[in-house]
Amino acid sequence: MTSASGSDADGERRIVSDAAGVVVLGACAAWSLITAAVHDGRPEGVLLAVLAVAAGYAAGRIGGALLPVGAPFAGALAGIALTVAVPKLAPGPQIAAPLGHAGATAAVLTLSAGAACCAAWAAPVPAVRLALRLLAAGTAVLAALLGSTSGLVTCLAVLVCSLAAGRTRHRGAATAVLAAVAALVTGLIWAVAARAVPGGFVAALEGRLTPHRVQLWHDAWRLLGDDTALGAGPGRFGELSATSAQSLLSDGKPHSAPLQQAAEQGIIGVALLAAAFGWVLYALWRGPRPTPVALTAGAALTALAAIAAIGNALSFTAVSVGAGLLAGMATARPLADEAAGRTPDMRARGAGRTAAR
Repeated sequence: MTSASGSDADGERRIVSDAAGVVVLGACAAWSLITAAVHDGRPEGVLLAVLAVAAGYAAGRIGGALLPVGAPFAGALAGIALTVAVPKLAPGPQIAAPLGHAGATAAVLTLSAGAACCAAWAAPVPAVRLALRLLAAGTAVLAALLGSTSGLVTCLAVLVCSLAAGRTRHRGAATAVLAAVAALVTGLIWAVAARAVPGGFVAALEGRLTPHRVQLWHDAWRLLGDDTALGAGPGRFGELSATSAQSLLSDGKPHSAPLQQAAEQGIIGVALLAAAFGWVLYALWRGPRPTPVALTAGAALTALAAIAAIGNALSFTAVSVGAGLLAGMATARPLADEAAGRTPDMRARGAGRTAAR
């Protein structure tokens, strides 16, 4: 009876988290259409991102259920191959000095590191675990070779957090810490955009991220003030930003996902973006996978949120798909576990893992 009741509880939790995801992603798509209709915007980019996340999540759930080790391993290799094949991924022309490397390259490598670490925790053979963790470490080395400092830092952070997750007993508390980290980074970027931080800090940030990007953030904050509820409309930042208009090779984006949401879809758009991230963390918290797998994926997605807060990572469909894939694989229940849960000798272990969560 313990196994049956535990399986029923897991099923109910998955239904709740999946329903929440449908509602949140549907609201993101609907709000982009509403704001586009009001301000004659272009919602195609937002709709494509929502579709990419949903498709990646569904594919990840299927792959994670069928191949709990092979699917994330393949995902990690695919991310590395994409980075090598398309170095310094960029959605359009670059300005004279590229806006740092806090973009697609760092994001894809970070997700690859997270996938490799998730595969390591799912692997039953110690030698395979070691090899997969070396693969994760290799993503950090690759980031360094490509000159992506942010990618190096985030890949190492994911690897360290994954190792620490093996000793974590309270998944909820660790998930709350991840949410707080994402909120802290986002809040800091908002403070810079609102000119609410000391000038010395802004100067140091400009030295790292270029004054051009910081000026884009200021423009995004100004657009939010013009229409706090609805924003300027999806896809309209480039034509309304003075800094963007003055740059001959601008890509028309503020290079910060929260600020882009704020400028183009208002405070409600920001709330929906936060809700989407919160849903992913909730799904990981309540998911059926062991705590190290869930927290490793959570760490990688939190690192992605930090990268997206200071760069244009979410402008790339590959990044959105990768984020959905990792979240889906880390919340899938492997079919082998379901089959093993029906045998008497596995019930105690399954129940213990649920309790440890």
